[in-house]
Amino acid sequence: MGLERLAAVLQHVHSNYQIDLFAHLLAATRDAVVAGGAPADVDVDSPSLKVIADHIRACSFTVVDGVIPGNEGRGYVLRRIARRAIRHGYKLGARKPFFHKLVAPLAAEMGEAYPELRRDAMRVTDVLKQEEERFFQTIAHGMEILEAALADGATTIDGDTAFKLHDTFGFPLDLTADVCRERNVAVDEAGFQAAMTRQREQARASAKFKMAAGLEYTGDATAFHGYEHLVCEHSKVTALYIDGTAVSKAKAGDDVLVVLDHTPFYAESGGQAGDTGELRNTRARMLVEDTVKVQASVHGHQGRIVEGEIEIGDTLVARVDGERRARTVRNHSVTHLMHKALREVLGAHVQQKGSLVNAERTRFDFAHNAPVTDAQVTLIEQIVNAEILSNAATTARVLPIDEAQKLGAMMLFGEKYGDEVRVLDIGSSRELCGGTHVQRTGDIGVFKIVAESGVAAGIRRVEAVTGDNALAYLQQLEGTVAQAAGSLKVTPAELPARVVAVLDQVRALEKEITALKSKLASSQGDDLASQAVDVKGLKVLAAMLPGADARALRETLDQLKNKLKTAAIVLAVVDGGKVQLAAGVTADSIGRVKAGELVNFVAQQVGGKGGGKPDMAMAGGTDAAALPQALASVAAWVGERA
Repeated sequence: MGLERLAAVLQHVHSNYQIDLFAHLLAATRDAVVAGGAPADVDVDSPSLKVIADHIRACSFTVVDGVIPGNEGRGYVLRRIARRAIRHGYKLGARKPFFHKLVAPLAAEMGEAYPELRRDAMRVTDVLKQEEERFFQTIAHGMEILEAALADGATTIDGDTAFKLHDTFGFPLDLTADVCRERNVAVDEAGFQAAMTRQREQARASAKFKMAAGLEYTGDATAFHGYEHLVCEHSKVTALYIDGTAVSKAKAGDDVLVVLDHTPFYAESGGQAGDTGELRNTRARMLVEDTVKVQASVHGHQGRIVEGEIEIGDTLVARVDGERRARTVRNHSVTHLMHKALREVLGAHVQQKGSLVNAERTRFDFAHNAPVTDAQVTLIEQIVNAEILSNAATTARVLPIDEAQKLGAMMLFGEKYGDEVRVLDIGSSRELCGGTHVQRTGDIGVFKIVAESGVAAGIRRVEAVTGDNALAYLQQLEGTVAQAAGSLKVTPAELPARVVAVLDQVRALEKEITALKSKLASSQGDDLASQAVDVKGLKVLAAMLPGADARALRETLDQLKNKLKTAAIVLAVVDGGKVQLAAGVTADSIGRVKAGELVNFVAQQVGGKGGGKPDMAMAGGTDAAALPQALASVAAWVGERA
């Protein structure tokens, strides 16, 4: 018996939804749905309310555990549960986000027993709010399509429609099935799967796979010596490929992929870029541009032969580019330290969602639903650099996976691990990792975060540099600051205050310029009034107003309307080759001419369009050369309508 069923027995009720825990949550759910636009008379016993109340618990506790909505794995399960609950609210009439508002009542109800729910309530609310807002943007359109498909009495929704709802509008198949089940309509799941398969095949056909993709290799595995050595003196060629086809020999100028029986080259995996370097013997030399995995334990060295010929069976010296490897391992090792620091600063919900480590920088994607603040970035940098300064030795051990779990090694959800795993201890971090690393944390040198951004809903990205790359970055920043300080004739230390002073001065000058433009436009308005012509008792004025901006155009237009009384006016200005137009019609003339129609008539002649209210309208255009003729045509146009 679960908690709810046991509570139902003790509280002498028949249904789990009648226990005190659900009674309060159902009441809060009803209030939230009504606040979202549902009718006030929503039945508190509605099955949809029960679905929502049940799903807010599942979603909230899942987010507390570090999961965020996504398109795969646990994230996809969470997304499906949340969207099913939101759809039930939509069914009741809610048209505004409501689901995330139930986190607070849930925390009040269950927070004493589950303190982590109270602790993370704000973060859970934000995560679900983001998901809900995204879904509400598409649910209305998707429901329209589904309703249209069901409107003619269809007994089955075809697979293509179900797939369109899934692919375009974010409706999982089970959500479509839910709606259809309520109306005794079947879903063509086989057709849906066929459409899904077609899309995957198209994506696979258009993707740019590495040279190693699809190679047929039946030889022995490659022995990897790159943890200890950067050179293998006697590496034997076991396979050669050109354009994916196996060959026995390749010559200078050929782009090839070479498989060796022994190698110090690390093959791209786990986010770490493959090594570069060279393969050579007395009669041949090949530049290795990348190292990839042909199979799990088979390394492919791809690049170009620049001298001689290479044949299967040849023995080569395999030499890794040591400088590039050193930069890469610094960036890889610091990624482990940064991951731990992110969890310390942002919370245990932070989980790796992707990484790229190469010789230039480390790029790390992780689950978090808000930007990392400058203060948090500073703290993360301090934590990581403290680890670097400790100069702790790095250790790696191969252990049975259950023993690694007991040691608390961090494992990435969704990764497939074998019976034995490589446990890496670097500083205070302990993770499973097959990559290459520094011998001591001090080898990293220095760590600096250079960028932070959002890459998807609930996914943030940080980029960082280490060692000589970090030094180069800091020197470049120092040079930029020095150049800016020199331009403003202050020392770098005085630069912030000087920038503030310059900005204040610029704002003051902008206000002064705006005032002068208004004054100039006003004086021009006095002269322009005399240029108005009488058209059937209506004063018509179409003129240029040099030096004006949009605000000056409007102010001058109002002044002219007051002076000319019964009038239709068009004013124009050319700025940077662009035309700005303003049209105004006095109140007693709106019945004869409308400003929106007038300004649009002129705008169409200068390559633009516009509109507005009957008494005042704005427009723009791109053909300044046509403006004089367009203004000249205004009187005749007004005459035809006055």
